[in-house]
Amino acid sequence: MWLTWRAAMERALYGDQGFYLRERPSGHFRTSVSASSAFAGAVLSLLAEVDAELGEPGALDLVDIGAGEGALVTQVLEAAGPRLRDRLRVTAVDLSPRPEGLPERIAWSSTLPGEITGLAIANEWLDNVPLDVAEQTLDGPRLVMVDVRTGEERLGDRLPPADREWVARWWPLCRVGYRAEIGRPRDEAWASVLVSLTSGRAIAVDYAHPVDNRPLHGTLTGYRDGAVVVPVPDGSCDITAHVALDACAEAGRRAGAISTGLSTQREVLRRLGLTGARPPLDQARSDPRGYLRALARASEEAELIDASGLGGFGWLVQTK
Repeated sequence: MWLTWRAAMERALYGDQGFYLRERPSGHFRTSVSASSAFAGAVLSLLAEVDAELGEPGALDLVDIGAGEGALVTQVLEAAGPRLRDRLRVTAVDLSPRPEGLPERIAWSSTLPGEITGLAIANEWLDNVPLDVAEQTLDGPRLVMVDVRTGEERLGDRLPPADREWVARWWPLCRVGYRAEIGRPRDEAWASVLVSLTSGRAIAVDYAHPVDNRPLHGTLTGYRDGAVVVPVPDGSCDITAHVALDACAEAGRRAGAISTGLSTQREVLRRLGLTGARPPLDQARSDPRGYLRALARASEEAELIDASGLGGFGWLVQTK
């Protein structure tokens, strides 16, 4: 069966027996959350900043979009002090079933809350929002069709007007054979977060690229059991593509964001105190166990801020 990539991804990831309704992410790829609890600690620091900015409201929202197994919000809730914990309303948003053993305090929902006062974070969510792929031809960009059973591709129709406009603005194709991953559905998904945010911050963390340095042939990739595989949209693997966070930022501004910041995970986490610095050797003699714990923590922090790995993730931060 031949479908556009957007329809094929939707079916493979979220349809009946789709990958994300059947599998747990931790079995297939490593994320910042699974790499270290230091990531949750950084999110807690950001939550505390938002709380102070809002004047410590009676109820403060923490919403994790694309929550997977709920690990991030669980860790943040456990690490929060009692004064903050008592005021937290924690919501995990995901299409998969509620994980067993998730703390009762964490609400599990397939949709965003109608109103969010606090912090909404989408860690590696937008890269799994299905999108279409276009390829430049002699008569302009055309949709790429894919056989859902084999992953074989062929060219389809010309782009509809809204997608043509998006490609011209955000991913110009200057040569025959060059490809664009049409991020308009992701812009709309991100704008919906800003619409729900009444006051506070919305943060998207993801693989990203800027408009002046888009990959010539796109980034569509499959993952299975921790390995990169051919992205065959048959439900057997995760299918992901990097995010045009600059386009999402513009959509967020149109949805009411009053300030916008684009940076990297390395920059944000270093500002929050994650340096990856090794503990002093003298500690190994005076406190061997403490030294080993500090050394392990330093190794975890180093992974989170590694510019060639997790530290290279893009961070989009918008406020209302």
